[in-house]
Amino acid sequence: MENHLKNLKIPISFLSFVDDGLFISQNKSISVSNTNLFCSYNVISSLLTKFSLVMEHNKINVFHFSRFHRAFNPSPLNLSPLGRLCLLLKTTWKYLGFIFNCKLSFQDHINFYVNKAMLTVKCMKMLGNSTRGLISLQKQCLYRCCTLPITLYGFQLWYYNKAPLHYLLNILKKMQHGAAIWIMGAFHTLPMDGIKAIARLIPIHLHLKKLYDRFLLKGFSLSSNHIIKLFITHDNPQSLSYHRTLPTKLTSK
Repeated sequence: MENHLKNLKIPISFLSFVDDGLFISQNKSISVSNTNLFCSYNVISSLLTKFSLVMEHNKINVFHFSRFHRAFNPSPLNLSPLGRLCLLLKTTWKYLGFIFNCKLSFQDHINFYVNKAMLTVKCMKMLGNSTRGLISLQKQCLYRCCTLPITLYGFQLWYYNKAPLHYLLNILKKMQHGAAIWIMGAFHTLPMDGIKAIARLIPIHLHLKKLYDRFLLKGFSLSSNHIIKLFITHDNPQSLSYHRTLPTKLTSK
């Protein structure tokens, strides 16, 4: 596949995950990107046909990232010359539990996991019975151990310096306010900060800062030749001994 793309001078990167493949095209023009993707699709389908393999066209998705601040409505990928249907563009792309949109604002990602966390809190209400339920300390422990890890899954993607966090933090604050009301069995009209203080819940922005600081400390504690350290380091890579699991070593002959 790489040899064919190189001979045809098609600037496409190709990644393969067992039976899934990913074409990556980077260009300022959507039409040029679609042309490169069309040629790549033609090449890979021809190669797979020679090996008596079939591509499942209904499982193929096309997704574009854009830095445009205005409305972004790119044209679909037309595969009719190859006897296929047009591939309409997806508004969101889910990969390994992370939900991406065209602007990388991660609003869809946060909304999905906040709704999932709120559903978890509502289901926890069934843990009590008609005579006795859970005490506040047990509810707080359930929220911190079962709900927060779901809500903040993949926060390293969107929580970083100079990122626009106002909208995302407001959603998380509302979610935590609902959890604090459930923990204390209080009324919805009570002040948000007060009920969270009584429930002994750290403000969500401080909790995120604590988790992010710990995440950075883990990176500094890695060995100098660790595969993750080699990805993020800005030092001269020639001065480091490469890790045996580095992708360039795994793919080398």
